[in-house]
Amino acid sequence: MKQLTGLDASFLYLETPNSPMHISGLAIYTQETAPGGKVRFKQIIESTAARISRLPSLTRRLVWVPMGLDHPYWIDDGDFDPEFHIRHVALPSPGDWRQLCILVSRIHARPLDRARPLWEMYVIEGLDNVEGYPPGCFAVFTKMHHAAVDGASGMEITAAVHDLEPDTEIEIKPARRTGEREPGPMSLVARSQVNSIRQPLRFISVARNTVPGLAKAMMQMRRGELKRAGKVPRTRFNAVVSPHRVFDAVRFPLSDIKAIKNAVEGATVNDVALTIVGGAMRRYLETHGELPDESLIAMAPVNVRDESERGKGGNIVSTMSVKIRSDVEGARERLVAVNEGTRNAKEMANAIGAKTMTDYSQFIPSTLTAQAARLASRWGLVNQVSPIYNCVITNVPGPQVPLYNTGARMLSNFGTGPVADGVGLFHVIGSYCGEFTISATSCREMMPDPAFYRECLQRSFEDLRDSTIGKPEANGRRRKPAAHKKPAAKKAAPKRAATKKKAASTGRPAVRSKARSGAKAVPKRRAG
Repeated sequence: MKQLTGLDASFLYLETPNSPMHISGLAIYTQETAPGGKVRFKQIIESTAARISRLPSLTRRLVWVPMGLDHPYWIDDGDFDPEFHIRHVALPSPGDWRQLCILVSRIHARPLDRARPLWEMYVIEGLDNVEGYPPGCFAVFTKMHHAAVDGASGMEITAAVHDLEPDTEIEIKPARRTGEREPGPMSLVARSQVNSIRQPLRFISVARNTVPGLAKAMMQMRRGELKRAGKVPRTRFNAVVSPHRVFDAVRFPLSDIKAIKNAVEGATVNDVALTIVGGAMRRYLETHGELPDESLIAMAPVNVRDESERGKGGNIVSTMSVKIRSDVEGARERLVAVNEGTRNAKEMANAIGAKTMTDYSQFIPSTLTAQAARLASRWGLVNQVSPIYNCVITNVPGPQVPLYNTGARMLSNFGTGPVADGVGLFHVIGSYCGEFTISATSCREMMPDPAFYRECLQRSFEDLRDSTIGKPEANGRRRKPAAHKKPAAKKAAPKRAATKKKAASTGRPAVRSKARSGAKAVPKRRAG
């Protein structure tokens, strides 16, 4: 039996009917590499069941402390049944990208069953007409509660259930599970009382370690060496979310992303991702006549695991507030500005202490947090307070070698994340085997046109590529990028009444941009 940390438990407390707190992964496979060119659903069940027996995060269920006196516990589930968690569905004909996005959105919107281990897997057949993929592909969509895993530990699980070769043989043994004996209510209450006695001593210890860092950061801010991210402007994504979701994604060559990074001194791959998202949100909001004058600000989770904490699951993260410089028009200039901002954010995080959030999360009050989350959602309080962030952007690097599932090669890997009241747009940045992906999850009421947002991401990438490494030409060479200008802040976008009226009457953006050639992308059809 293992008690949840305060940070892990917070994802349970903050969960509402409209805001399920799970993260998900969508992997697409080709059967061409499988023995006989065919993968059966039974094979996937057997292979997955044989591997997850070694993954405690997937075989434990929750045990709640009476009256919410303390954080809940994980206990090994003696009744664990893999076939309950692994489901089989199929897309109807023609089996295109739009249909896949709709299905993923609907599955992602449903909460997990808290009486069982907190994960589900959906094997999706019928991907016969998805541009960029051969016919006969299938997808696997996996949901795992954020209380059990974060992005980094989720990627560790992904690696554990895959092979490095298509013909790897797995020994299938009958599962023998006894589970743990569930403690009685009085035992759990007694444990909570012991923990309550220890809490003051723990708080003193944490404060002793973190106060010097906080004091140092405050002094650096006073001297102007560190700067706060600034005020967060309100957008359509900073409101109460509905229970409905939309999902879409784009794919780019990882080599292009690295070349863009190398074109600007000091820039990182993460800076490039932030810049692309900043440009996409700028285009999207500007088209709708809603672009703020100030830069949008994203919350960026940071993995702070050390070697001793790898493979243990749970959440071991810190966060940064970063400007994605939606107020800068030029793509290259935006990247330079983003790089400057992320360096400041990293220095701020280092000054305060990377694990400060994790350390203080253990003091989150269980009952009060859950009640406050429900009341805030019910009363729509998020509409009455200043936004904390405009969106979430999390970077989860994947392996750069091919992975196989029962012989089927993984072609692409995307991610989805939870959206909540006040933060209704979640981006997952991923990389796998030479491919770079950006996935977007949002509330359907906030983003009724996810296909257009995908176009915005595509155009933002192309603008950044063309201004840094040059536009690709038919002969394989690149056109020399134009000389870049100094960063310039965005002027207030004119409100075109005719454009807004047209967008409102059709339910679609008034400006539709044609995709440029030279980039690998999913089909530009409406999803949702």
